[in-house]
Amino acid sequence: MTTTPEATMTRGPRVRPAARTSAGRTGTARWFDICSYAALTPERGACAMVDGTQVAIFRAFDGSLYALSNLDPFSGAYVLSRGILGTRDGVPTVASPMYKQVFDLRTGACLDDPRVALPAFPVRRAGDRVEVALPDEHRQ
Repeated sequence: MTTTPEATMTRGPRVRPAARTSAGRTGTARWFDICSYAALTPERGACAMVDGTQVAIFRAFDGSLYALSNLDPFSGAYVLSRGILGTRDGVPTVASPMYKQVFDLRTGACLDDPRVALPAFPVRRAGDRVEVALPDEHRQ
């Protein structure tokens, strides 16, 4: 996947470049504006380039938001935003489109291999906007 310095989504409308919100720094994390809430299709992922990090953002049917690294650790491809959402034993999940490993959307833990976990990022709805926080030290 070729990326540009601007924030982009793999599906749906193009989003604005990520930028620090008026809240600025929160502890050791920075919040970035990603897109409007309405731009996220329920049960579909979107990918945004956030300060040099590809983040997969998901909106569940119940309206919950989740953000994980877009990098599939098993294949090395940036494809997790194209995964299939579901649940396992009541846990919201995404299955990688590559080799089908399943990850907990809340924590990033791989439910098929407990030794593997994806970075999970704080995500929030601020009015009609979706924001993701990245720790200052996190860069891909």
